[in-house]
Amino acid sequence: MTPGLAGAPRIVVLTGAGISAESGVPTFRDAGGLWEGHRVEDVATPEAFELDPDTVQRFYDARRHAVASVAPNPAHAGLAALERELGDDLLVVTQNIDDLHERAGSARVLHMHGELGRVRCVACEARSDAPGDLLPGPPCPACGERMLRPDVVWFGEMPYGLDEIDVALAACDAFVAIGTSGAVHPAAGFVLTASAFGATTLELNLAESEITPFFAESRLGPASVLVPEWVGEVLRDGH
Repeated sequence: MTPGLAGAPRIVVLTGAGISAESGVPTFRDAGGLWEGHRVEDVATPEAFELDPDTVQRFYDARRHAVASVAPNPAHAGLAALERELGDDLLVVTQNIDDLHERAGSARVLHMHGELGRVRCVACEARSDAPGDLLPGPPCPACGERMLRPDVVWFGEMPYGLDEIDVALAACDAFVAIGTSGAVHPAAGFVLTASAFGATTLELNLAESEITPFFAESRLGPASVLVPEWVGEVLRDGH
């Protein structure tokens, strides 16, 4: 830890779609909210995978290729810089399934909705890196069965790491939400949990969200501008 930051606060940062949107990560919805004629919800549920696995695999293969074509933006870089200074005193919890935080240099990232670059075997539950496109049905590296699915949390499934997140929220001194809509639970309730345990709270968002009133402070603007500014304040002030 850099001299002058000894005793720096423990910070939990929640990031949502807004931080990746500035990198050009496509939403995969047309004007009607559809993807190739399907509701996105219909390619992001266990039932959809059971009913039409090829369509679901094509959807996530396309997303994987799209994310590989974009780069982290200054907001991702700012959080990576903050981690280099704070080390274990910073935890990034993200609702995003892309790897832009990691590609920017962040290591302490908890993907509560899973990761686009990972797969899970339906047969043996082993998790591993995606071997490439999943539509051809590559074998599981652990058991050999051709039953791999994206290791992402679909509608109706339990997010990852909730116990770890609860512990971090109870122990943190500051909670910051970046680019989140405040409409998806349980993440929408994190600010209330952190506040209940005495943490200061800050929202950095392009526009007001459903949970803006629950934050002690809200700053509006692009994440690529607001995040580096906030990181600079933390590193300059040492708190």
